[in-house]
Amino acid sequence: MVSTKIKKTCDLSPPTDSFGSSMSIVKSDINGNITRLENKYSSNTAEFYVMQSIVRSEINGKSAKSSSSCTNGLLWLTRAMDFLVELFINLLHHPEWTMTQVCSDSYNKTLKKWHNWLASSTFSVALKLAPDRKKFMDVIGGKGDINSDMEKFCTNFKPLLEENHKFLASVGMDSLKA
Repeated sequence: MVSTKIKKTCDLSPPTDSFGSSMSIVKSDINGNITRLENKYSSNTAEFYVMQSIVRSEINGKSAKSSSSCTNGLLWLTRAMDFLVELFINLLHHPEWTMTQVCSDSYNKTLKKWHNWLASSTFSVALKLAPDRKKFMDVIGGKGDINSDMEKFCTNFKPLLEENHKFLASVGMDSLKA
């Protein structure tokens, strides 16, 4: 079930309040995209049992490119998760980097090319409000081996993101900009 999988993934993350005010816009945007997909799924669970059917329906209805479409929501959720995976990879591979370096590199590799100047400027401002690396690691750490958990997450989740990108590209929807 699409909505259950989305919710379970997001429920595993720490509360964004722990990261300060810089994450409130991101949290709102991600939650809006998830809600949009959940509502579409709930409107016809037999037809929209996979996200691809939602995207195809919007393409057929000529609404897929709308900023409020589920297609756009899926695309930006996928990109947000690309950023998160890259962030975790940077944390694992560059223990000497500050959070500013980790976030900047992750942003440059994943989201920057899709953002206009306003969104890029907003990211630059939000970066100044990000917690330091130790606080960030403490917030996401939980119990257990955080490095092992991040590595496992990246290994398991990256192929799913690649599948989303492949599908969105196959229907001409992977290159939409902000």
